[in-house]
Amino acid sequence: MRSDLLRGLLAGIAAASAMTAAAPTTAADFYAGKTIDFIIGSNPGGGYDVYARALARHIVKHIPGNPQIIAKNMPGAGSGKAASYMQTLAAKDGTVLGAVFPGALMEPLLGDRSKAQYDPPKFQYIGTADSGTRICAIWHGSQTKSFEDAQKRKTVLGASQAGGSSRDYGYMHNNLNGAKFDVISGYKGSVDIMLAVERGEVDGMCGYDWSSLRTQRAHWLRDKKINIIVQVALEPHEELTKMGVPTIWKFIKNEEDKKVAELIVTQQVFGRPYFVPAGTPPERVKILRDAFDKTVKDPAFLEDAKKHRLDIEALGGAKMQKMIEDLYATPANLVERAKAAVKP
Repeated sequence: MRSDLLRGLLAGIAAASAMTAAAPTTAADFYAGKTIDFIIGSNPGGGYDVYARALARHIVKHIPGNPQIIAKNMPGAGSGKAASYMQTLAAKDGTVLGAVFPGALMEPLLGDRSKAQYDPPKFQYIGTADSGTRICAIWHGSQTKSFEDAQKRKTVLGASQAGGSSRDYGYMHNNLNGAKFDVISGYKGSVDIMLAVERGEVDGMCGYDWSSLRTQRAHWLRDKKINIIVQVALEPHEELTKMGVPTIWKFIKNEEDKKVAELIVTQQVFGRPYFVPAGTPPERVKILRDAFDKTVKDPAFLEDAKKHRLDIEALGGAKMQKMIEDLYATPANLVERAKAAVKP
């Protein structure tokens, strides 16, 4: 494995104990007749929305009492609006689930933590459905055909707000890889950015999940409408590597810059995260974690995921909890460098 940082983060996970206390009988009955609000911090139709709704369709079968789940989109501020809601307003009784961009969970670490309206280590994590690979996807009509071209000429990228990977990764490539991306922020989400790409408003998008491209724009790949100029992950993606797509590590020569990039990219290990607010009763957290673990192994869910071209590489809630806590214990000097790397 390339990442010493990831090894360090995962070193203590095996020893981290999950909540093992048996839930009382009344806890198992709690969800009977209840409705769970599933707050999705992205626009309808995007990759995060598709993943969350697929999970919602199946997890109810594994929650005692078979509650209903209602998906509610709450986009804004790179999923920061949804994360803030989960901390400040959401019910803390196990009836509200959150799904946000991993960048939103990193934003208080890499942004101004004193101004953040939520504290990611305090959330109680249910799990993540995928460990993703991100890409820079450039429209076939652009003069930029490779990452080497992006290092030599201006390439216009569409992006969301701070905390969204489309913005942060564009700047990361500029600051660590020598790219000359012109990052245009303000789009609501990946669906809007992709429409802007088709209209010729921008050349492309970075920080885009490979699984989302395959889900939302499979015809682009089929018809060769898009050039994937770099892949971003701690480890190379086999399919992209076979396609000849280089990794980010090819373009970072400085060892210290590699450590900074690894800190930023580690968020992809929890690529589709789900959580409940701090203060949720432990027995209900355990019920939801157990339900998630069963769902991601459920043949019906896996078949549904395959149908919608969703990659599933799940990580359980207790392990994700440990990873978030360890990330927020990163040495200050490395955090400061990472902060600078995702800014203009």
